[in-house]
Amino acid sequence: MVARQSVAIELRGRVALVTGGSRGIGAATAVRLAEAGASIVLTYQSHLTAARGVADEIARLDRDCLIVKANVASEKDVRRAVRSAKEHFGRVDILVNNAGIWKRGPLERMTGREWDETMAVNLTSAFLFCKEVVGLMKKRGGAIINIASTAGQRGEAFYSHYAASKGGMIAFTKSIAVELAPHNIRVNAVAPGWVDTDMTASVMKKRSTRREVESVIPRGVIAAPTDIADVVLFLASDLSRHIVGATVNVNGGSVLVD
Repeated sequence: MVARQSVAIELRGRVALVTGGSRGIGAATAVRLAEAGASIVLTYQSHLTAARGVADEIARLDRDCLIVKANVASEKDVRRAVRSAKEHFGRVDILVNNAGIWKRGPLERMTGREWDETMAVNLTSAFLFCKEVVGLMKKRGGAIINIASTAGQRGEAFYSHYAASKGGMIAFTKSIAVELAPHNIRVNAVAPGWVDTDMTASVMKKRSTRREVESVIPRGVIAAPTDIADVVLFLASDLSRHIVGATVNVNGGSVLVD
């Protein structure tokens, strides 16, 4: 006979650090985790007003939120952000590596600087944050969720640097998942398809483009940031305790990867 247990997600007493948490998927994730009871640390780089808005929303949930300005590609800034989280809350239980950029880059015109920028923000930042929080998580376990992309699974023309960074994120996730599982630290990735965020707004503003994108999504709709945040919440919770090194596709069926 299977023992009964509550299926409600409860994160009270835990601290979640969300990178790039001022807008889009990051903001939605920070709020979702707070709704489940977690205290939040969110990083931002330039959108202070938006970050304060997220913090205010979390405060209305009666949860604590610390906002930290940080260049996620800077080892010094990352170290300072994690130190601030430790000083304020004493712990980090959940890390969501969400910060990222998506800039068009045709191969023949892309510069080395543009390639390096995308790799630094999208992939190196995840390495830096994971490296810094692992020492804290080893004391009591934890969960790391890396935001990848369908581009990292199938490639993306004119965004090869973005696709490469997200493909790297998936491989990085699998690698450290095996390394950290014995320490009760679960590492997984989420691979969104198209999502309605500020990042995609310039492309989606054309109605014809939006209809074209929706036509290749079996569900027929583009995801909202909360669609991604809900999956992150699940992976951050004890309900996913036996999921290790997985990449969860959240794309409405547009890309099916075994």
